[in-house]
Amino acid sequence: MSQHEATLLLGSNLGDRKINIEVALRRIETEVGVIIEKTDLIITDPVEFDSNNFFCNIAVLIKTQYSPKKLLNLLKTIEREMGRAKDTLIAGGYQDRIIDIDIVLYNGLRFYCKDLEIPHQKHMYERDFSRRLLDALIKHKKQ
Repeated sequence: MSQHEATLLLGSNLGDRKINIEVALRRIETEVGVIIEKTDLIITDPVEFDSNNFFCNIAVLIKTQYSPKKLLNLLKTIEREMGRAKDTLIAGGYQDRIIDIDIVLYNGLRFYCKDLEIPHQKHMYERDFSRRLLDALIKHKKQ
């Protein structure tokens, strides 16, 4: 069975944000793959929509046997089962959410389809908080 490295970004801005992230991380470990590196949690402002609810965010590096599309489906299942009502594509824009799990990188792959783009362009190049987390993950990996 092949093992692939994937970088994920998780965020939560509803309910007990830290617990939401912890639950999602446990689910990723049991259902998706082994977490081999993770950053510290950071608190950030909402991006690209207005809300009074700050986000709790973390970046993780996992090893998984799943293809990008299967990985996406598993992560979306975790989001739904944790109470995320609508995905951004379905909602037509960003809104508050219990959990958000994005695939940012997958090995060195470039992949594009209607519901998945790797590398994740916004996290890689447009969002400062994402860059901070990704840079911190790289530092963790080098240690």
